Amino acid sequence: MKARVHVTLKPGVLDPQGAAIGQALSASGHDGVKSVRQGKVFEIELEDGDRAAAEAKIDDMCRKLLANTVIENYAIEVI
Repeated sequence: MKARVHVTLKPGVLDPQGAAIGQALSASGHDGVKSVRQGKVFEIELEDGDRAAAEAKIDDMCRKLLANTVIENYAIEVI
């Protein structure tokens, strides 16, 4: 079973890397980019099993290691 976890900064949290990417896009001629927010994507492969158990296991991974829940949100997508 495969899962994808998307981790993004919460609204209102400063994103200097996203701002730098936005500036670089503008400087390289990509007009019309209002703002950029960057994030992380984790692709996780688990042993086959129960979908609900897999989601619970990945949620635990996110809370303990993959995301800083103070400043980041995460979304789990089981594939």
